[in-house]
Amino acid sequence: MQGYTQIGNLQIADCLHSFIEQQALPETKISPEHFWQAFESILAELDPINERLLETRDHIQQQIDEYCKHNKKNTMSEYKSFLEQIGYLEKSPAPFSIETTNVDDEIAKIAGPQLVVPINNARYAINAANARWGSLYDALYGTDVISEDNGAEKQKSYNPARGALVIKRGREWLDVIAPLESGSHIESVDYALSEIGTLNIGLQDGSNTALKDPNQVKGYRGSLSQPEAILIEHNGMHVELQFDATHPIGKSDPAHLKDIFVESALTTIMDCEDSVAAVDAEDKTLVYQNWLGLMQGNLSTTLTKGNKTVTRTLAEDRKYKNRQGKDMTLSGRSLMFVRNVGHLMKTNAILLNEKPIHEGIMDAMITSLIAKHDLLGNSPFKNSRSGSIYIVKPKMHGSEEVKFSDTLFERVEAALGLAKYTIKIGIMDEERRTSVNLAACIEAAKHRVAFINTGFLDRTGDEIHTSMQQGAFALKSELKERPWIKAYENANVFHGLASGLSGKAQIGKGMWAIPDNMADMMKSKIAHPNAGANTAWVPSPTAATLHAFHYHQIDVFERQSQLRNELSAGLDDILSVPLLNSDLSETQISQELDNNVQGILGYVVRWVHQGIGCSKVPDIDNVGLMEDRATLRISSQHIANWLTHNIVSTEQVMQSLLKMAKLVDAQNADDAEYIGMCPDCENSIAFQAACELIFEGTKQPNGYTEPVLHRKRVEMKAKR
Repeated sequence: MQGYTQIGNLQIADCLHSFIEQQALPETKISPEHFWQAFESILAELDPINERLLETRDHIQQQIDEYCKHNKKNTMSEYKSFLEQIGYLEKSPAPFSIETTNVDDEIAKIAGPQLVVPINNARYAINAANARWGSLYDALYGTDVISEDNGAEKQKSYNPARGALVIKRGREWLDVIAPLESGSHIESVDYALSEIGTLNIGLQDGSNTALKDPNQVKGYRGSLSQPEAILIEHNGMHVELQFDATHPIGKSDPAHLKDIFVESALTTIMDCEDSVAAVDAEDKTLVYQNWLGLMQGNLSTTLTKGNKTVTRTLAEDRKYKNRQGKDMTLSGRSLMFVRNVGHLMKTNAILLNEKPIHEGIMDAMITSLIAKHDLLGNSPFKNSRSGSIYIVKPKMHGSEEVKFSDTLFERVEAALGLAKYTIKIGIMDEERRTSVNLAACIEAAKHRVAFINTGFLDRTGDEIHTSMQQGAFALKSELKERPWIKAYENANVFHGLASGLSGKAQIGKGMWAIPDNMADMMKSKIAHPNAGANTAWVPSPTAATLHAFHYHQIDVFERQSQLRNELSAGLDDILSVPLLNSDLSETQISQELDNNVQGILGYVVRWVHQGIGCSKVPDIDNVGLMEDRATLRISSQHIANWLTHNIVSTEQVMQSLLKMAKLVDAQNADDAEYIGMCPDCENSIAFQAACELIFEGTKQPNGYTEPVLHRKRVEMKAKR
């Protein structure tokens, strides 16, 4: 049984209470007495409001369900009129511009990749924070961006043929990032700096050239004539040319260039939400401990590589001399956001009057308390140089819920002695009611918005659940091709630009979900900066290094200027429901069902049995996909929709579940920690969870998977 410490009307789980008082509060200039008293006051005021907001969600959904059942052939005008009557579709605000201040340049003024990692995994968190810089040579050599044809295979030992292709590709990229007055970096044999900091490049034909823009050179390490590193800036991002004549690569390179080090993940979201399986006080305490380690700069983890034990810590800042010979420093770490949980879930980690509190309120209070260590300088490093705390708030429905978050953050600021608007908000545009009211949502927090972002999977899950009764939805692969998704993505940028986010905040795009397929990512993900997004999510540090090149190819802020007159809100298209428009064959139905079921089981079995909230899960064709609760939401809602409209039967779904359980167990056979579902699926907690998510899918609040997953994970932990 969980032990609690009573303070006023609060009961705090003992492990969390000890962490707060012994680790989080010291050096924050806040006494335990004040902290708990202020926290109770916030909960007493806002917990009931949070509950009423959830009741509003349910009431709106009930009205939409009834409308969809009885008005399937109504016009768009009639549909919009109905949505206005029930408060789903809000009145657009008068033109405005956000008034957010003290936003770090990595968010406001520089465009680049963004990582999202589960914060309860210290190794992932450290790797992500350190992914601010990455080796281009390593990223090219280790991925399919470089073909393995014609003797260029990846081998256990270094393959010079592959290495030569990597070096050539790196030089080609330099021609884009730092073009020369004449010739090409491919022909370079020497790099040296003059006394005034001009970069001189010697070419194979004996001639010398320079950069087209000499001011791109920002700094160096070593001597001018034989630099160890030369720092170049382009589109606000940096690239470091590293030289070493004794290095295995450098000694074979005519210019002794051993690597091209690329500024990569400018920002990282340390996630407490979709990618994390945190269901009780013990889990939440680990989440908060890791966030504290990041904010105090002392988070570390050890791992075994071969016969060696390796300790990983946060990277130091990178130091140079500028062109005038004076010291200069660049951050060695990604700027960190923290993603709190949404408004839905409650937690028994803290009780108010013996009842669980809303977890999102707890996250806001405790993650902000921890971030105060960064603001006070209680770390050898600095996260926000502008004195801000960045909280991403997911799964909000409409401007009323955004306003609630704004009020919550204001109360937290007052309680923690922070200036008003210290806490910045990231608005995830991933619920339909937010998409159609995005301008109002931004306006509701216009003094603290630092980020808006689209998320196809959660957005699609909500699309299905909202219009569950309207009809059977199209195949998942077709949903991306329908007008609503392009209109949604464009409208996000449109409203972001119209609300003045350019130069003040991030406009973001979603994840590349296939981490082993970087060649295709490099072909397709350039669409995100081209769409006007100054950040987009990537699944790994390597992907961040590669995706960084897209922000050198496209000046995003110039592109945003072009797009101001090209985009529109596209409301009618956003509201168009992507239903089936042709009959499906039995084979198509069976394949779609198996694909959905396999994805559900592959993710749920790790979540429930092992507490893994995000991982690379093999799909039905054994292609590794990054899966989190958002992918689970869309798959479970899609089957629930097909059950509702008799595209599939309960018997068909059960047959698929039993068949796919065997496949998923086989796919995880090499995992020593894996707990299988077969042969006793009926008594497998994970299998039960998957069944409930599907067969009770229409009853899950807004189609969310958290209530079922949390309950089943708690059951599993109790069993073990």
